Amino acid sequence: MNNLVYDLAIATMLRSLKNLDAIVSKAEEYVRDDKNLEPETLIQARIYPNMRPFIFQIQVATDTAKGAAARLSGRPMPSWPDEEKTFADVHERLGKAISYLSSFAPIDFDGSESRPIELKLGPHTMNFTGVSYISDFVLPNFFFHVTTAYNILRHNGVVIGKTDFLGG
Repeated sequence: MNNLVYDLAIATMLRSLKNLDAIVSKAEEYVRDDKNLEPETLIQARIYPNMRPFIFQIQVATDTAKGAAARLSGRPMPSWPDEEKTFADVHERLGKAISYLSSFAPIDFDGSESRPIELKLGPHTMNFTGVSYISDFVLPNFFFHVTTAYNILRHNGVVIGKTDFLGG
């Protein structure tokens, strides 16, 4: 059974998280091959000194995905501490997000197009319908952080390209 919210948001983020997990595997391989590079260097890497590191990008991408699925379906949102320090931790975080999104079926999002969504970001409150939440917040925020994670790894020499980002 098709559901537009599921197809456009959940399935899209699920595919991107799987692609990101494969990209992280390539980063691990890159570090193994480069005897002068420690894994922590990539995990804490940034493109510019005042930006957030790679691991932050992973945390926000997974938080955005699980938050969207929970809010749009009306399910409780799981809480995951931001304690990742190794590639194994990064894979585990991505795996939790992939498993969580995979636990949903299209029917879980019936009627969510018009579901009111209130999002508190610091002192600000944003109000959306399900559709505007997806189009104006979820997908732009999610892809900002997935793309930034990709760019940090690419900037640091990991051999990845557009097909890695988009998947097979």
